[in-house]
Amino acid sequence: MHLQGKAKEQQTFDAIVVGSGISGGWAVKELTEKGLKVLLIERGRHIEHVSGYDNAMKNPWDFPNRGQLTTKEKEEYYSGARAGFANAQDILPHFVKDVDYPFAEKRRFDWVRGYQTGGRSLTWGKQSYRWNKRDFEANLEDGHGVDWPIRYDDLAPWYDHVERFIGVSGSKEGLDVLPDGVFQTPMELNCVEQEIKKGIESNFKNRHLFIGRAAHLTDPTEEQLALGRGTCQNRNLCKRGCPYGAYFSTQAATLPAAKRTENLTQVNNKIVYKVVFDKETDKVIGVKAIDEKTNEEIEYFAKIIFLNASSMNSAWIMMQSTSAKHPNGLGNESDQLGRNIMDHHLNAGAMGFYPGHEDKYYYGRRPNGIYIPRFANWGDDKRDFLRGFGYQGGARRAQGDPNANDATFGAEFKNKMTLPGPWSFNLTGFGETLPDPNNRIRLSDKKDKSGLP
Repeated sequence: MHLQGKAKEQQTFDAIVVGSGISGGWAVKELTEKGLKVLLIERGRHIEHVSGYDNAMKNPWDFPNRGQLTTKEKEEYYSGARAGFANAQDILPHFVKDVDYPFAEKRRFDWVRGYQTGGRSLTWGKQSYRWNKRDFEANLEDGHGVDWPIRYDDLAPWYDHVERFIGVSGSKEGLDVLPDGVFQTPMELNCVEQEIKKGIESNFKNRHLFIGRAAHLTDPTEEQLALGRGTCQNRNLCKRGCPYGAYFSTQAATLPAAKRTENLTQVNNKIVYKVVFDKETDKVIGVKAIDEKTNEEIEYFAKIIFLNASSMNSAWIMMQSTSAKHPNGLGNESDQLGRNIMDHHLNAGAMGFYPGHEDKYYYGRRPNGIYIPRFANWGDDKRDFLRGFGYQGGARRAQGDPNANDATFGAEFKNKMTLPGPWSFNLTGFGETLPDPNNRIRLSDKKDKSGLP
């Protein structure tokens, strides 16, 4: 639909933000607070804060199969399920059915998506760590990737700005490898984690264990309370959506901040697939979108366009934004669009049982774990690979007697499963993959249900 005159004027804004996830929500907050009239376009449905979290207060027995995925659900959510994110019925509404939004895999790639207001800000892990000074110099140092145009000191004030608004709980450790930030009161280590911390730090001078730095409120500020946010309740049901607004999400924080300016317009179920480039002005002037329900095409106009549709979908939009000046996609003269996909490795780690402390337990279900910052290739530690990794994990008590087996029935079995089991401790390594131009996405000849590649 091409708009003329007054109709075009009604679809014209100072800025357009595509995608309402963590970065999109932040963009609309900053732009509206600066006085710009902003249009926020979300391809998925709208989920209202608190009232839209349908499963937030349900009990485990309120779900079929105690919340375990059925075979059909594993097939429908195949990418999210096999990656371990869309792994329970209570959180499925915040992930997409992969069969409805297919992507062609040459090699397996677990693309975990959430198409709704808030995007994956409703399902992220809340772990919030700053890069250190050397992280900004690593590309230049080892020749992998393009040198960053900024350094840590340039970004440090903005780290402060973000942390102060979103609310990050954590402890100040004074480490060069992991700079401190603006923190609220840290969550507590449990007794086994405290013991392991002592063991690690007494045997390795350059290794440290402390509570994770997580975007969960423990001491809400006046600004956070004014937005309707509250203290974390230690339920660990975050992916259902937090009715207390305790963890940072678009719904709980940036969207309310943007709405109170009265400068925000939001539309949902509109799939932006192209950025409009005007050859007369040699500038971008708007975006094209398709209504997911009606397949009607609509155009929106602005001088400023923010693509916050996740790294994959933002590249997907730019690839389709061809013109005489940009025949290979917008800004793709270098043929780097869609290349150098970088993820982090996941599920490489170990766990074991920890004897003792049977007389101790912990309060609530802490939505956080421990963190061990990078020590490989740092200081005197030299390895035969580049860069390094950190560890996440933690200690917990199992449910029930591990010796209860199929030969135990009735009241005896019930009693054994009622008692807490032994302590266990797990560690998982998290580290970046280096850029490789052969790790890439391309547009397929196949079309989805909206007729898009």
